[in-house]
Amino acid sequence: KGDVCQRLLHKTRSPWGRCMGSDCGPGGSQSRAVWCAHVDGWTTLHTNCDQNLRPSNQRNCFRVCDWHKDLYDWKLGAWNACVPVSSRTFGAARQLPCSGGEEGIQTREVGCILKADGLPADDAICEYFEPKPRLEQACLIPCPQDCVVSEYTPWTSCSKTCGTGLRNRVRSVLVPPLFGGGLCPNLTEFLSCKPGPCKGPEGLYSLRVGPWSPCALLGSRTARQAKRRKGKGQGLRERGGVKDPETRELIQKKRTRNRLNRQDSPFWDIQVGYQTREVTCIHRNGSTVARNLCGPRDQPLIIQSCILPKDCRVTEWAEWSSCSKSCVDPESPRGNRTRRRQVLQFSVGEEAPCPPLEETQTCEPQGGGVPPCTTYTWRTTEWTDCRVDVLLSQQDRRRGNLTGLCGGGLQTREVYCVQANAEVLKYLNDLREKEKASPPVENRLCQGPIPNRSQLCQIPCPVDCEVSPWGAWGPCTFENCNDQTGKKGFKLRRRRISNEPTGGPGSCPHLVEAVPCDEPTCYGWQLASLDKCLPADGQQCGSGARQPQVRCINSSGELVDRTLCSAFPPPAPVACDVPCSRDCVLSDWTSWSTCSQTCSSKTIEGKQMRTRSILAYNAGEGESLPPGDSRLSLIESPCSPGSTSTSTRRPFVTVMFHESCSTFLQRRRVTTALGPPWKTHKWRKCQLVPWSLRKDNPGAQENCGSGLQTRAMSCRQLDGTQGDISGCLKFAKVMPPITQRCQLPCQDDCQLTNWSKFSSCTADCVGVRSRKRALIGRSKKKDKCKNTQMYPLSETQYCPCDKYNAQPVGRWSDCILPEGARVGSPLGMKVQGEVKECGQGYRYQAMACYDQDSRLVETSRCNSHGYIEEACIIPCPSDCKLSEWSNWSRCSKSCGSGVKVRSKWLREKPYNGGRPCPKLDHINQVYEVVPCQSDCNQYVWVAEPWSVWKVSNVDLKENCGEGVQTRKVRCMLNTVDGPSEAVEDYLCDPEEMPLGARESRLPCPEDCVLNDWGPWSRCSLPCTRTNSRVRTAYTIRSPSVGRECPDTTDKEACSLNLNCFNYFYNITDWSTCQLSPNAVCGRGIKTRMLDCVRSDGKSVDMKFCEELNLERKWQMNASCLVECPVNCQMSEWSPWSDCSQTCGLEGKMRRQRLVVQASQGDGRPCPSQVEQWKPCPVRPCFRWQYGAWSECRVESVVCGEGVRYRNLSCFVSDGSADGDFIMVDEELCSDLELAVNGDQQIHLKEPCTLPCPGECYLMEWSDWSSCVNICVKEAGVDFGSVQVRSRAVLAQEPENLQLCPDQVWESKPCTGGECYQYKWFGSADSPGAWCQRSDGLNVTGGCTAAGPPVDNSSCDPPCLMPKSFCSEAGVCMCEEGFTEVLSPAGQLRECAPIPVLEIPTAGDKKGDVKTSRAVNPTLPSTLQPGRSGRTWYLQPYGPDGKLKMWVYGVAAGAFVLLIFIVSMIYLACKKPKRPQRQRQQNNRLKPLTLAYDGDTDM
Repeated sequence: KGDVCQRLLHKTRSPWGRCMGSDCGPGGSQSRAVWCAHVDGWTTLHTNCDQNLRPSNQRNCFRVCDWHKDLYDWKLGAWNACVPVSSRTFGAARQLPCSGGEEGIQTREVGCILKADGLPADDAICEYFEPKPRLEQACLIPCPQDCVVSEYTPWTSCSKTCGTGLRNRVRSVLVPPLFGGGLCPNLTEFLSCKPGPCKGPEGLYSLRVGPWSPCALLGSRTARQAKRRKGKGQGLRERGGVKDPETRELIQKKRTRNRLNRQDSPFWDIQVGYQTREVTCIHRNGSTVARNLCGPRDQPLIIQSCILPKDCRVTEWAEWSSCSKSCVDPESPRGNRTRRRQVLQFSVGEEAPCPPLEETQTCEPQGGGVPPCTTYTWRTTEWTDCRVDVLLSQQDRRRGNLTGLCGGGLQTREVYCVQANAEVLKYLNDLREKEKASPPVENRLCQGPIPNRSQLCQIPCPVDCEVSPWGAWGPCTFENCNDQTGKKGFKLRRRRISNEPTGGPGSCPHLVEAVPCDEPTCYGWQLASLDKCLPADGQQCGSGARQPQVRCINSSGELVDRTLCSAFPPPAPVACDVPCSRDCVLSDWTSWSTCSQTCSSKTIEGKQMRTRSILAYNAGEGESLPPGDSRLSLIESPCSPGSTSTSTRRPFVTVMFHESCSTFLQRRRVTTALGPPWKTHKWRKCQLVPWSLRKDNPGAQENCGSGLQTRAMSCRQLDGTQGDISGCLKFAKVMPPITQRCQLPCQDDCQLTNWSKFSSCTADCVGVRSRKRALIGRSKKKDKCKNTQMYPLSETQYCPCDKYNAQPVGRWSDCILPEGARVGSPLGMKVQGEVKECGQGYRYQAMACYDQDSRLVETSRCNSHGYIEEACIIPCPSDCKLSEWSNWSRCSKSCGSGVKVRSKWLREKPYNGGRPCPKLDHINQVYEVVPCQSDCNQYVWVAEPWSVWKVSNVDLKENCGEGVQTRKVRCMLNTVDGPSEAVEDYLCDPEEMPLGARESRLPCPEDCVLNDWGPWSRCSLPCTRTNSRVRTAYTIRSPSVGRECPDTTDKEACSLNLNCFNYFYNITDWSTCQLSPNAVCGRGIKTRMLDCVRSDGKSVDMKFCEELNLERKWQMNASCLVECPVNCQMSEWSPWSDCSQTCGLEGKMRRQRLVVQASQGDGRPCPSQVEQWKPCPVRPCFRWQYGAWSECRVESVVCGEGVRYRNLSCFVSDGSADGDFIMVDEELCSDLELAVNGDQQIHLKEPCTLPCPGECYLMEWSDWSSCVNICVKEAGVDFGSVQVRSRAVLAQEPENLQLCPDQVWESKPCTGGECYQYKWFGSADSPGAWCQRSDGLNVTGGCTAAGPPVDNSSCDPPCLMPKSFCSEAGVCMCEEGFTEVLSPAGQLRECAPIPVLEIPTAGDKKGDVKTSRAVNPTLPSTLQPGRSGRTWYLQPYGPDGKLKMWVYGVAAGAFVLLIFIVSMIYLACKKPKRPQRQRQQNNRLKPLTLAYDGDTDM
């Protein structure tokens, strides 16, 4: 029972706590809680658990600190192979079929390590700084890719001419097996053949030659040479010394030549050895038999001379050279240093060439006193004076010579590239040669953007003085009121400065004018008003007087003390009449009119007039006054003196021209000398294999046969002296061969002389030339040597044809102006230099030269410099031309703020990139609008006196009753002196126009007569109906007894916008920027106006707002800027670049130019052409190219180890992608590096094996297959691209098939492979099915195993037509998109494609089309057996369930068509209206209203 309890109880522990401790590192400790728990989870006492099993609650740990981050890091292992997820799931099977790939998981090991030694550490240390990287990731296991092979080649001929042989056919591998796919099938298929029985014994044996053995030495050659030299020396001594100096010199030269020819150079240790090979007799079954069974045949060479191969030996590396960077450059701080090693011995034989003799690595200059590198920087001259004429001349050359200009201008400077080396500058400054400190250099040496060569500037415009109009003439007064002795006085008038000039008021014209006058006074009485007329003696009517109310004023009109006027009598009372009840009643006099003459003379006087009218007639017994009595009063008025005109002075602008110092440039030509060439010496004697080794060979002779000869080689300078071998290795061409095979003729061999030179040609292209050789010695008598088939003695060939034809190739170049069109220094970038950007230029087309064989040759053969030139024209830009500004129009409003307008009209549109026009309106005009202010009292209505009453019901006795009065009302210009001249009525306010006629009652005698109503009093603000305004009249004639006067007071309620108004200020929009008359751009002033506006929107006089003391917080003027029209400035054309191709027809040279100054404002825009190109002279493309390998050659035997050769030839092409390479003479490639496709190792021969009769062998490698992409289109999976080649097996004997080697293939990755699809196909002509690749190639492999078409045995006859299938009903049907064409018997003849309706989609950039095919009309879709129904391709809904775009387009088109039809019906049915006469409109001109769009060009 106790054991059971112990099993139910167990120790439970919590996670370890945080590592604690005072020191960083392994000295920390961490703890955890441990308790005793029941299996059910409840806790109990510790004593209930086994104490021996109690876990530890404390342990040592590693305390991590922040500085441990640099010591520890995660180590990531490589990802393991991708494991299928199904294999990790218990009981899960692999998914079939595989589609694109199978999901898998990759794992890796991740652990924390100490960086210093890579030892593992606790993961908790690294997790303290960074989470542990993931240990697993998803991956994709590609589906197995079976091997895919091509179709078989045709059958070969039978391997035997008699007996039983084999025919072979082979195929190649197109796609290798990948990812566990099926292996490649057999690449060879065999078929036995029997051409016929053999008439004689069948050849069973053949000689087989084995490979050559390694080269070996016979004995010590050095000892033999020393012995030979010793013998020669004794002979010389025996013969005695030669004392003749000339003979000694000849002997010395011969010894030197012989020493050079001897192979004593330390760089080549050439040792001639020998090598052997075996010759065996082989049975057709492959077994080796006795040599005699092969019969008596010519014995092949079994021993030959050879060069003992030796590796290249080099010295140890020398010390590193000093760093090429000997100065400090922050931009490119690193340089290069090199080290070299020397050749001790060159490789000899077939060994690898020498390793590189020089290597380079980057470096930095060492040491503290390293000087700074020479740097280059842009340097500029000082800015020239600001000139406006430069801008004007850009727009119009005729305006470039104007003076007195101001405003925006242009400053220019020159830009140079100079050396900016601090040390050099300091040294030169110490020598006081500052002018030589920074000479100009080529601009290409300076990096970074070129500084601006021009900038905008501002010449302040002088502000001219503007004055107001003259005021009215003042009274006649003394010049000095304190001295009034004279009798003459003066009248004064004044004006004020309305615009303060730049130089102060001193430049303004006079502001005061005076004219003499008589009877001057300094003070006088001014009549303020006249009291009511009071009859004399207290009578009610009759003659009386009106007492004047006066005040004392000075000559300026200011009120002064009345005592100053005491010397002058005040105005006397004015006589008047108070009419009695039956007297005639007249109105008061009007004010005096203006003088009829503006100036007076002795013969002409001006007149003034005032009038009054009859208000009521008399009754016959009162005071009588004829109605026509006008009582005119005449006043003479002297002429006002005219103001003398004063000319305003314009400021004189001095323009300083800055002349820059001249720059000089020195150039020198640097020629590159070629390195030293190889010097070859003459070939040494042909060296045979020692006779002791070859004497046993049948047919061998001691002093003849095949051998080897060598020659010496040295490195020579151009002057012929000995050069360093490293120079030849670096600069010379490929090292010439130092060994070659040679043949010492035997007595039985045919010996011939060398070929002579070719004879001269008699005619080009049609003539022939020949060369000859002859037999020498005993060969002349040998019959075999006389066989010209074996030993031809002459050769004939056609003469070289020197006929060439030239033809143009490629496109025409850009039109290029002749060089020198730009004026200026090649170093300094001068703005002043004129640039010819248009006019006559030339365009070029490349000219190619071909020989009679259509081979490209140098253009000099065609007497051409490589181009066809043709004159062309670059059109000059023409700027937009506008007229001059028109005069300013009159202000559009006669009261308040309006606008003034002036305009320009288009004279000529821009073209060819000329300066653009400003924004024009529909009539090709541009406007400038400025606000203007019109005085509301500028134009006033002037009414003439009322006419005589026209009484309608005339009482002849009383002369009173209802009547009408009329008067003429005119709009007149109001001046200081009063209304002066009549103007158009629209200039006056129509609301203020006085009445021109009135109906009223002419009072009868004894009636009360009132004067006209006075003005209305002003309504008090705010305007409410409770307020009212009044006007009053007074009694002129009292009525008779019993009659009463009407009310003398009229009252009406105040109503807003009828007779009571609120007033407020209104600010106008800003005007266009206004410049000085002498400025074309730059800083100006824009203005705006302040209006006083009535609450009904009408502009009124400013006094109404001023009386209310309204706040005026607006700024009326502001500075503005009119952008200066700066033309675009381009840099010079850069030098022509190198040709884009070193040879060929398609090479181009380009040059660029940059925008130095972008156009601003209305300046001429930059030309679009910033790059030009022209073709390069056509040069033939030569290259070294291998020829095809020859057949395997094995001397005189049938089979065995042999050699095959290929030639290295010079080929030419035109450099185009599809151009063919044609072989030419090797001399044409003499300047090229001897390399093929960059490979300098030239291989012109290689060993090969010629199979023996009956032997089974491997064919040569097939060509590399096309690059194939391993992919799955449906899944969008790509596993890379691959290409493959293979070697198939060829067999000749049926008995030897078991001895055949295995077929081989090899693959390599490639780029840009095509993703192919594979599909099964069948045909009526062949019962089987085949697999076809999507490019139309029939293959084996690639198609799915379940994919071949099933046998259509259920259909009779079977469905063998392409695109057909057998339906469930046993009827041949066509696949979707094809329709059935039946024979007269009702059988399927073919499946024809249904016509396609292609509807382009608007949103698809690739030009995809939607395809719509019609349903087969022969059968309803619901009745077609074996099919659930046709699919209509023109689907209105897309895959996402939304309507396609073309549906909306069709709906919109239908809606527009419907609207059009309805509109046409409506117009056709509508009755025409009768024309109505327009009412006669008032011919008053309306104020001009313009809309201004804010364009600063106006």
